Amino acid sequence: MSVLKIKRVRENAKLPFRATEGSAGMDLYACIEEPVVIAPNGTQKIPTGLSIELEDRNQVALIFARSSMGIKHSVTPANAVGVVDSDYRGEVCVFLHNYSDVEYTVQPQDRVAQMVIMPVLLPEIEEVTELSDTERGEGGFGSTGK
Repeated sequence: MSVLKIKRVRENAKLPFRATEGSAGMDLYACIEEPVVIAPNGTQKIPTGLSIELEDRNQVALIFARSSMGIKHSVTPANAVGVVDSDYRGEVCVFLHNYSDVEYTVQPQDRVAQMVIMPVLLPEIEEVTELSDTERGEGGFGSTGK
């Protein structure tokens, strides 16, 4: 069993929580003292009050949107998916972007994102002059149908 070490770096930080036994993601909470307003098309840094230590360099913590915030309010992480590298020890923060045309308010202890721990492949880089052929080849966006 894998272990995720978590350190509270702010007194009122809330530990991540899986809503159900089958949840892949752990909810992350806003560790803020007062509400934070995200203006339309604006971005705000939301601290979680936590820093983490992954077991080894072959793991990464990925920060994803909470589906309800994205679907109902058009508020998602500004960088689409946040990446917390295995050697990072600073506070985990979520940069939320409001894609709607109305203000969105984050309240203290609101669930603001979900964190998923994933394996990472760390291949050696080999520069080549040719790549193998495939049926698709260089066909890009939309080349395989609708």
